[in-house]
Amino acid sequence: MTFKKTTIALALFTGATLAAGASAQQADYPNKPIRMIVPFAPGGTADIIGRVFAAQLGTELGVTVVVENKAGAGGSIGTRYVADAAPDGYTILLASSSTHGTNPAVYKNLTYDASQDFTPITQLVTVPGVLSVTKDFPAADLNALIAQSKANPDKFTYASSGAGGLGNLAMELMKSMTGSKLMHIAYRGAGPAFTDVISGQVSMIWEPVPASLPYIKSGQIRPIAIAADVRSPELPDTPTFKEAGLPRYEANAWNGLLAPKGLPENVKTKLHDASVKALNTPDVKAKMASLGGTVVAGSSDDFQHVIANDVKKWKNVAADARIQLDQ
Repeated sequence: MTFKKTTIALALFTGATLAAGASAQQADYPNKPIRMIVPFAPGGTADIIGRVFAAQLGTELGVTVVVENKAGAGGSIGTRYVADAAPDGYTILLASSSTHGTNPAVYKNLTYDASQDFTPITQLVTVPGVLSVTKDFPAADLNALIAQSKANPDKFTYASSGAGGLGNLAMELMKSMTGSKLMHIAYRGAGPAFTDVISGQVSMIWEPVPASLPYIKSGQIRPIAIAADVRSPELPDTPTFKEAGLPRYEANAWNGLLAPKGLPENVKTKLHDASVKALNTPDVKAKMASLGGTVVAGSSDDFQHVIANDVKKWKNVAADARIQLDQ
């Protein structure tokens, strides 16, 4: 009996010691560098946004936030990596409308659950998309574009940076709302997609403003409508979809911060509060605006709702368009 009591007491003591150690470590968070996984290649809009944010987040937390790119499978590889990481706040994810919106809608064997496998921290920014056409496209506005497509079914084409991506689904949403008759041409990345639109081989493209802006400003493509509540300062002469006659159309890109499921509440709070401070600094706001982004910096619950609503919306669009992909 003595041996059994001693064993039980030792187990309880060990468990209490470990719990106390973990609690102290959480209270001391952060006390070492944090890795922020960007699940896309270096140099893209998400990567640039992530690096701007990470630098200021590190300043707010008093530690270095290291950006680590883990690209592949539409962002799924890096996203899965974070889902599998320890929920201690030292591995976090720069999520996007692709990883937590369109991917769950189109991949039938996705390796993570966008709503269940993560702890939402905050939505960082929203970035509007813009529908642009070839410079000699035979329509001056959205209504004329829709009318032309209906009169000439599948004559006009739209490019996307990949099947099942945001550009693809955003255009399919527009088609379903307007009865437009446009043919999809998928590319491996935005670069070759823009190349063929510029050359006139493809009629139009929907992409976030930062990717589209250089080609618009150089006159190589012409903007028709922007997917935002208000006009972009970068494109003041381009109407919103609402102004162009499609008031219920909503489709934009966004980035947000997530951690693995099971993150301790006090660590979540520290990450959230530091993120909001970082995002609201004048320098970060200005840099995000220069990329076409609008800072959000909302609550964790608000961000969870954004993810749930995006997944639901894009699943409906993908189902209507019969888009389903294997990873």
